[in-house]
Amino acid sequence: MLAEKEIVFINPPYERIAPGYEFVKHITNNSPSLGLLHLAAEVREHGYTPSIIESDIFNLDAKQVATKVIKQKPQYVGITLFTVGVWGAAEIARRIKEELPDTTIIVGGPHISSMGTETITRFKEFDYAVDGEGEKVLMELLVALEQGKNLFEVPGIIYRDRSFVRKTPGKPINKVLDELPFPAWDLLPDFPKAYKPAIYDFPRGPVATIAASRGCPFHCKFCDTSTFGSRVRHYSPKVVFDMMKQLHEKYGVNHIGFVDDLFLASKVRVEELCNYILKDGLQMTWSCTARVDTVKPDVLQLMKKAGCWEISFGLETGSNDLLKKMDKLAEVEKSAQAINWTYD
Repeated sequence: MLAEKEIVFINPPYERIAPGYEFVKHITNNSPSLGLLHLAAEVREHGYTPSIIESDIFNLDAKQVATKVIKQKPQYVGITLFTVGVWGAAEIARRIKEELPDTTIIVGGPHISSMGTETITRFKEFDYAVDGEGEKVLMELLVALEQGKNLFEVPGIIYRDRSFVRKTPGKPINKVLDELPFPAWDLLPDFPKAYKPAIYDFPRGPVATIAASRGCPFHCKFCDTSTFGSRVRHYSPKVVFDMMKQLHEKYGVNHIGFVDDLFLASKVRVEELCNYILKDGLQMTWSCTARVDTVKPDVLQLMKKAGCWEISFGLETGSNDLLKKMDKLAEVEKSAQAINWTYD
């Protein structure tokens, strides 16, 4: 008998890596899936019992992950998919279905945002897919399944209807991020010590990640914005500060990696966050991303005072002609200027 309203979220192992690139598994960032942390927090708010399995961080292969899930006998399984993890995820799902045929398996993540219909068509082990931001859509899907509603009325999902694969219209986004619960960090075993970022020599650990915003207003040709879109939505600076403080005081986190598509999309919000940190005296370091045309000396100085230790700029090329062809409206000269300002 399945455990009702129990849902296991899985970050699957990256098992299909091209020959010669096996080192990638050892140098990539071992941060937990922030998407799964948000999903787990959301379903818990609605009466579900979530748990999270981080495969690669704990060196679990597909068979070991499936064995853990089968022992729990959950009603639902949610798997996040990057392209390199699809085959491992399919093996996990197949093993679960062999032992627990009534367990519903739902997939989502970047791979689904780009190849959702093809994935559901090819892998019969997956029952449903959520396309795009998952919190609200997943809850709508779970309610529809439990109440026997018409699935075509749930926006942003992909499913099989007899011999057809259907994709429902719409791709809902969370317009007000402050309404979402904090990520479910408490569900992670040995958090934060087990989740060490590889190759980066942060001045202070342990480390955790936060997405202070979603979306990017730019339209560079090389970048996939299919998940969060071009409309930027922010947590309020006070909520971001509260997340940082909770991670520091409750879990002992000393460094935050902001994983926004573009952390400096709003200079005003960054300044507000820095002022909250300085006023409180919160002793944390942090890192973020920026475009070279979004920084100025004054905000850089304030960020440094508030604990910013690293800024990652995207310097794709030294050719202004190529930058124009990429639709990246940032000139090489601005790159040199931004780097000089940052070092100063």
